[in-house]
Amino acid sequence: MLTFYSEGSRLRQAQTELHDGALVTPFECPERLDLVLKQIRQSGLGDIRAPQAYGLAPVLAVHDKDYVSFLANCWKEWGASGHEGEAIPNIWPARTMRGDRIPRSISGQLGYYALAAETSISEGTFEAAMASKDVALGALEQTLATGEPSFGLCRPPGHHAAFDQFGGYCFFNNAAIAAQRALDAGKRRVAILDVDFHHGNGTQQIFYERDDVLFISLHGDPEVTFPYYLGYADETGRGSGEGFNANYPLPPGTTVDTWMATLDNALVKIKETQCDMLIVSLGVDIFEGDPISAFTFTSGDFSLLGQRLAQTGLSTVLLMEGGYAVDDIGVNVVNVLQGFKQGIS
Repeated sequence: MLTFYSEGSRLRQAQTELHDGALVTPFECPERLDLVLKQIRQSGLGDIRAPQAYGLAPVLAVHDKDYVSFLANCWKEWGASGHEGEAIPNIWPARTMRGDRIPRSISGQLGYYALAAETSISEGTFEAAMASKDVALGALEQTLATGEPSFGLCRPPGHHAAFDQFGGYCFFNNAAIAAQRALDAGKRRVAILDVDFHHGNGTQQIFYERDDVLFISLHGDPEVTFPYYLGYADETGRGSGEGFNANYPLPPGTTVDTWMATLDNALVKIKETQCDMLIVSLGVDIFEGDPISAFTFTSGDFSLLGQRLAQTGLSTVLLMEGGYAVDDIGVNVVNVLQGFKQGIS
């Protein structure tokens, strides 16, 4: 299985994250890349390839142009305005305020385009997001050309990024960008299966009123889990998208057996919906040792996950999302990928 990876993903070197009332070193860090790459090389999984640059057109196919411009210019404008430290939002167009005006101030723009305060914007953030979507598109194009599965080691991740909002470490929605590219290449319907511990709110929002992308997410119950305001079971799509959004919220401490049984239901829905390609938002933060999650996977369980994912028989692209138990992340990712290979052999 080919892995796609870009050195540009390292350009985001954020120093601050708001967590439990304190500014801490971000859980989403470049070291995640090193550990996954090391394990891929040691395992003999396959070659690692750098993607080409695909430019902004695929981004603008799913994201608002003004939002993209904001991301491109935020760091420079933040510094030019005399701010110290990294750019962190501190006010939003909340329910009691108007939300239809974008302020001229960079501080006001941050709040307008942010969905949460934990994710700072630092030097290199836009460039890393561009590299990350190139990784996703490189993997997608490889699978389109060969029919073989591929893995995109995306960083920063993408599934929390909505049409015009960032947060949850995400800036461009890599899975959505890849799905749109697949549709533009002639696929009739694409399934995006999100197995990250946190709900893929951005992916849901982008495709919620469409029937050419089936979005399915297994995740921590949003009543008690970030991002809180999306991810409930009664969110099934709107308009032509009705029935093409499926959420499976699960309580903290969910066992692997229960999680796998839920996955089986999701796989049945993918088959019933007659999708002709699968994109997996691969978050390995369902691991029992993950610092910001609450499921119970062991490293060995990820091999079984990979085998189950292969059962769809669809051309499949797996794209990296979350996973923050840094010492174990490489083993967990590679176990999924090797399990997938075993499942199709």
